[in-house]
Amino acid sequence: MHGGERVADVLARQGVGVLFTLCGGHISPILVAANARGIRIVDVRNEATAVFAADALTRLSGQPGVALVTAGPGATNTITALKNAQLAQSPVVLLVGAAPTTLRGRGALQDIDQRALFRPHAKSTTSVHRVADLAPALERAFGTAASGIPGPVVLECPVDLLYDESTVRSWYERASAGRSIGASLQRWYLSRHVDRLFAGSDQSTTRPIRPVGRASRSDVRRAARLLSRASRPVLLVGSQATLATERLDALTASIDALGIPVYLSGMARGLLGTAHPLHLRHHRTEALREADVVILAGVPCDFRLNYGRRISRRAALIAANRSVRDLNLNRRPTVGAVADPARFVERIAEARRAREGSWTPWLEALRQRDRDRDVEISQIATEPTEFINPVALCLELERSIGPEAVIVADGGDFVATASYVVRPRAPLSWLDPGVFGTLGGGGGFALGARLARPDAEIWIVYGDGSAGYSLMEFDTFARHGVPVVAVVGNDGGWTQIAREQVPLLGDPVGTVLARTAYERVAEACGGLGLRVDRLDDVPRVLAEARAAAHAGRPVLVNAMIGRTEFRKGAISM
Repeated sequence: MHGGERVADVLARQGVGVLFTLCGGHISPILVAANARGIRIVDVRNEATAVFAADALTRLSGQPGVALVTAGPGATNTITALKNAQLAQSPVVLLVGAAPTTLRGRGALQDIDQRALFRPHAKSTTSVHRVADLAPALERAFGTAASGIPGPVVLECPVDLLYDESTVRSWYERASAGRSIGASLQRWYLSRHVDRLFAGSDQSTTRPIRPVGRASRSDVRRAARLLSRASRPVLLVGSQATLATERLDALTASIDALGIPVYLSGMARGLLGTAHPLHLRHHRTEALREADVVILAGVPCDFRLNYGRRISRRAALIAANRSVRDLNLNRRPTVGAVADPARFVERIAEARRAREGSWTPWLEALRQRDRDRDVEISQIATEPTEFINPVALCLELERSIGPEAVIVADGGDFVATASYVVRPRAPLSWLDPGVFGTLGGGGGFALGARLARPDAEIWIVYGDGSAGYSLMEFDTFARHGVPVVAVVGNDGGWTQIAREQVPLLGDPVGTVLARTAYERVAEACGGLGLRVDRLDDVPRVLAEARAAAHAGRPVLVNAMIGRTEFRKGAISM
């Protein structure tokens, strides 16, 4: 077997069903071999999309997400998506082509120091130097990505390790043609070099996956004791609690057993469905300030919690996180466990004794705030704006999206508005970039989501600014039969930035866009493009979009929206 076949064999053994890629001469043997083994090859229009798609697939399915890109600019194009996966603790495996081993550092086509480029943004970065090491290195990459604190892993595969030995020898023989002594010495050196490339055994070994730490019994007992004394407890569940996808039912059952008011963030959105009695959606900051016990399940005290300052200093803070750094970030917890946060919540539920009294008054007060806020949102939706009120559009989205939908969020102001209104339907049904605040993941996330959940509706909620990053992937959707519905909230600007920039600096420079006909781009790429300018037409247009997607066609709805003061002053730093 040539090196590309060895790589493809490992992918097949690891259960990889889909390989996301953008072709390049350095990686062709892997593509062809993977295709021959029945692995679906999904080629995209930007390397970042390939990584975003692999990220989404692994988050939603728990299966390995793998992207394959070529050397040089193919590699550099992945950096934003790779960093996003790192900060989201997503176990993506990125395979990268590279220049021939003898030409490294000599000005070869697309030859750069890729390992130095990737090192800060991946859990590990490895370059292979012998054909026999390809399979073991890739096996180790899968183990490393999934172990401990999950994260992306990069494996660099030089092109002369991927072709068969006779082809590689012919390359080097042509490079050293001639009858001079110098040519003879060069042939001898290159022949020895090829011997080293193809020497060694073909045995593949797998590094055992290191298990996640387990919280101590004393930490669990202390947490349960603090909770038993609480009058105003709050549980905040974050993305990390959903990494063990097989434990989501157990986590939900534990939340039910605890009976604590709960707020969900990141990938945990949708964990409790749309109408769970313990799930609160609004005024989280006020609840955290008033709480006497706060449990952070996989949530660090970063900018989203104002670096821990949103939690009262008088409150007992219980936290579980796979990362020691994130566990203690900005604020040391009263009880801190380096452990899987979902399992930690389960163990607290198992250990907690029935308490005297009740949390009913506290829970009811929080529910009333939610109801009051929903009324406010409904009132804001009736305010007149130029074009469609964005809050009203989001309310129509909430009514139109089906019960089995996965919602992909890619944008600033409009998407943040939607997060207040559009409710994820089920666990692992909401995909947003996470802590990195990345724009441009929409196309890749939707692609990965559809392949992870082939029977689900996939909706992308785009801002008009962020849509520009991945609109070309409508070509990918059409070619590969991926029927997504994308709704662009088009207000002709980078509104989230303008909200702060214009009042403070008095100049909208750089924040103004045109009300571009994005629906025509979708049409040109093989999708269906629809435009809507009036609120009265929105239900009909969304129904048409949904029907077209059910028939197998990707759809983009370009919705002309006005502006409101709904999110004034909402930027976080």
